Amino acid sequence: MDRVHRIESLLRTKLSATTVEVEDDSASHAGHAGARSGGGHFNVTVVAACFTGMATLERHRAVYDAVDEMLPTEIHALAVRALSPDEIR
Repeated sequence: MDRVHRIESLLRTKLSATTVEVEDDSASHAGHAGARSGGGHFNVTVVAACFTGMATLERHRAVYDAVDEMLPTEIHALAVRALSPDEIR
């Protein structure tokens, strides 16, 4: 399973996310120290009911906890957009 699909699977499973979008932005960071060591740069958008009532920092921690097993070897940087279902427009 490639990294994008693995990230998506972990977020869906561990956060019961209804929507997960993962963008591999590693090519934009070629030559960066983290990229040289094999870690990728990713942007994720996650929609999950568990985010309801959580502050932004708590949501980001939940996302990072969900993909913890991939840090830092497979994921060097992760940009997070985390929303509850009622925040979707």
